[in-house]
Formats: sequence, C-alpha cells, structure tokens
Amino acid sequence: MSTHPIPRLAARLASLAAAAALAIVSDAATYVSSTEAPPAPNREFRGAWVATVNNIDWPSRPGLSTSQQQQELIGLLNQAARLQLNAILFQVRPACDALYESRFEPWSEYLTGTMGQAPNPPYDPLAFAIREAHQRGLELHAWFNPFRARYHLTQGPVSSRHISKTKPQWVRSYGKYLWLDPGDPGVQEYSLKVILDVVKRYDVDGVHMDDYFYPYKEKDAKGHPQDFPDGPSWKRYMAQGGRLSRDDWRRLQVDNFVRKLYASVKSQKPHVKVGISPFGIWRPGNPVGIEGLDSYKELYADSRKWWNEGWMDYMAPQLYWPIDSREQSFPALLKWWGEQNLRHRHLFPGINTANIGTRYAPSEILNEIGMVQRSGSAAGVAHWSIKALLQNRQGIGDQLLGSVYRDVALTPVFSWLDNRPPASPAVAPLLPQPASPSPGFAWQSKASEPLQSWLVQYRDKGRWQSKVFSAQVGSCVFQSGELPEVFSVRAVDRCGNASVPTVLSRQEAQGSALPSPPASASASASAVRPAAATTRAPAPSPPTRPAARPDSQSSDRSGGRTRAP
Repeated sequence: MSTHPIPRLAARLASLAAAAALAIVSDAATYVSSTEAPPAPNREFRGAWVATVNNIDWPSRPGLSTSQQQQELIGLLNQAARLQLNAILFQVRPACDALYESRFEPWSEYLTGTMGQAPNPPYDPLAFAIREAHQRGLELHAWFNPFRARYHLTQGPVSSRHISKTKPQWVRSYGKYLWLDPGDPGVQEYSLKVILDVVKRYDVDGVHMDDYFYPYKEKDAKGHPQDFPDGPSWKRYMAQGGRLSRDDWRRLQVDNFVRKLYASVKSQKPHVKVGISPFGIWRPGNPVGIEGLDSYKELYADSRKWWNEGWMDYMAPQLYWPIDSREQSFPALLKWWGEQNLRHRHLFPGINTANIGTRYAPSEILNEIGMVQRSGSAAGVAHWSIKALLQNRQGIGDQLLGSVYRDVALTPVFSWLDNRPPASPAVAPLLPQPASPSPGFAWQSKASEPLQSWLVQYRDKGRWQSKVFSAQVGSCVFQSGELPEVFSVRAVDRCGNASVPTVLSRQEAQGSALPSPPASASASASAVRPAAATTRAPAPSPPTRPAARPDSQSSDRSGGRTRAP
C-alpha cells in the first residue's frame, strides 16, 4: 500500500453524501458502510533524543552544506519512521544558541562551525525538521537547555550576539562551562521568552527539557566540590529579606521556572505538550535500596514536586541503568516514579540505548521496553540517543521491529489537555486512474480542528493491519491490485484523541457480503504491500560516529550522570 499527499478531494468526494455511499470498485465487488469494529489502536510513546550539542547525533559534523545537513536529517527521520517510532526530541538550543532563525540568540556553531553564521544556502533547520517529521507521522518536540550558556567543547569564538556578550552580568563561569544564573529574575524571564518565541512561531508538538537546571557539581584540581558562583543573586535575595536557606532558595528558583514554563506554554498553545527528563534518581533511598547522586540536593531539582504538582504533561526520568543493577535498579525506579504520578500524567522513562555495544546487549533494551509495556504505570520510552538506532547497532533496530515494536503505535492520549475526539472522516474507494493504476481509498477530514495523523486499518484474509499516516496524506493504494475485505480510517488530533472509525466492507456485486475467513488465516505477503509516501526522499546511509565522547559518560553503578547533552 502506498500513500499520496492530500489531493483536492472536494471534487472527488463531492458526490458522496458520506462514507456510507456506495462506490463500484470493479465488476465483482462494491464497498458499503459497515458496523464492523477494527481493533483498538495500540498506544505507546516511542521517542528518541536527537542531540545537536557537539554534533553528537546531527549534523554529523559542523560545516556541512545545507543539502548535506538536510539529507542527513531526512535519513534520520526515515529510519525513525521505519522503526515505527512516533516522536523526536530535537535539541534546538544547546547553549544559548539556536538551530533555528532566532531574533534573540545566534546561530549555533554546530551547524557551520562558526557561532552566528547561518547555513548556506539559508534554511531554517527547525522548520525543516518539523515539516519532514510531520510528513512521516512523527511528533517533534523542541528540546531546550534553559540555563547552559556555553559548552566546554567549542568550535570557535563566541558571537557578539551571544548572551555572554550582551548580558555578561547574567553569566557565570563554572568549571569548563558558562551558565546563566537561575537565581536572577532577568535570566528566567529571558529563557522563557526564548522558548515561547519558538512555541509561537513553529508548529512544534512539544517543549522538552532534560536534567540541566543548576549544573552538576564541578571539582577543583584537588577533587573538592566547588559551589556554583551565584553570590550576586543570593545577596540580592537576602538583602530583600529572604529567609530561605541557600539550597532551598535555589530549588525555589527552579520550581518557579518550571511552573511558569508550563503555564506560559499552555497560554499560547494548549495542545503543545511540556515534558521534562530529570536525573533518574530523585533522592537516594527513594525507593529503599537506591543509591547514587542526590539530584534534589546537588542539582536543586525537586523533580518529584514538579511531577506531583502536574507542572508537565510527561515525565521522562533518565533510567539509564540495567535491570539487574542493585543500587540503581531499573524496575525499582520505574515502579517508584509511577507511584509518584499523583496528577495522572504520562510516564515515559528514558533508556540508555547508546550503551549497546559497550555495556549492554540489545536484549537489555528490549527487556526494558517490555517491562515498561507490562508495567501499567508507564506508557512508552525515550531512547538516548537516536545514534544507536540509526546505526542499527548490533541489530537493535531489526530486533525492535521483530518484537516490542512489531506493530505501529499512536502516542498516548493527553486527555487533560483535550478529551474530545475529532469528527470521523469521509472515506470512499479510489478508482484506478492511468497515473495510478492500483485501486485504493481516499478520505477527507470533517474535523474542525487540526489533525496529527490518520490511523488506517484494514483486514485482509482475516488479519487486521494498521498504518499511521501523516495528516497531510489523503489517500492510499494497494499495489497488489487486491483490495481488503474491510477498510477503516480514524482521524487523530494533536492531543492523541482518535475519532470513531469510518469503516467500509467489501460486498459481492450481487449484494451478498463476502464471508469472513477465520481469524487465524494469514494475509498473503504479496496481496498488500505498504510503500513509502511519495513525499519521502530516499534515506542516505547514516553517519558512523562514536555514540558519545568518553568524557560525557560516567559509571552506571555510581549513580552519576551518564550523558552530557
């Protein structure tokens, strides 16, 4: 089966009063409206981080031409679609820079090798990524680092438009990095302004942040921890009559930012999801037996509070440890985070797919996904990062498709944002044309709201199959020339609500329904062959770069950070 970009279906469907209208497909069969119910859609978040900092995932190196950057990104998204992922977490602001056209911050050095220099020929990577992701039925969540100002591995000099030049009073040097001071009210207002600018101007599906609020502790030459240099903002707070301890005051700054971010995004576009991926351990001893870094104390991140308060639509705690770890137990932490979900938001734990080939066999990732699928408290995972999936490292992609990702999945419904399903579409058989000799079906939205995708389901020889198509698709053809016994389409909105299906069943020309084969019958492999959408470009070979730099990882057993995006 292949898909075509939405044609102008008004003329084609004008003669159809509704999907129930009868249309002759051949001399032997007709399709009529049916009450047969297709299977309930499979629901699961299947996301992957795409890190741009230090060119970890994309682009493969700075200085590529616009065409090369675009082809790499198309290849990445093609592979994500092939593996039946449904969301991309795309890093657009690694360190007060931009992988999009921004009036506030300079172009990222990871694009051209020079901070402030636009791609040549000019294009907007974020707009391109959104368009290409949506054409493949993938959500795109814009990933921001709210307070990191400069990464320690740099490509060149700082642009005159960088925050360290325009607002040096907000910037703190800490270890090898530059950071914005979260305790400065001007900093929080500025970072919110940057994020909301993207929400307003781009058709993103989500806003995403990871574990970097206050930075991980830096050490001096003798190995002693160094305190974050936020003296000016702390003294200002105390001079205004502040009574909190310095640690509690720092946590309050992050709390306020997270709360304001959620409210601000919803005030602009209620359907845009807000997700946070904190360090996977809130505090040692939670649950009993867990050891490692105390993110509440050392990062001033009260992630359990944000979760309890509902200041996010999904939580993706970085559970980057194996199932059999004792001090950082994946199943124990998965269960604990699920128990903290007082507002009934979505839990999508982050898993360390990048460890395949070093610390993990692919079976570890498959088993973790299987555990999440059976948990009853989590509704999918986010893969750190997409590189291992791009490389199909040790066959992980093939094994995902052969087991836990065998069937397509819609993202879960975000019912607290919107619980009203869209109107059911109009559907009609599509007669073969000279330019498209294969028969198929066309459909048209009756919904008054923008759609995310279409769920197409069809039964052939007793077996149901499902495909998720972009909202930009309005028809499909069956290349074998044989149409299914039953064909169904559901409209899916931006919050994941699916319409009541519009279902057509095939009948004999004489009006007698075709008998339904037993459910155990297998579909012919050649009868229905899904094909790529005509809007998709061929996938180039994925880049073969290391999964991560050695200095960005530390021991899983230590409970310390395992990545530095």
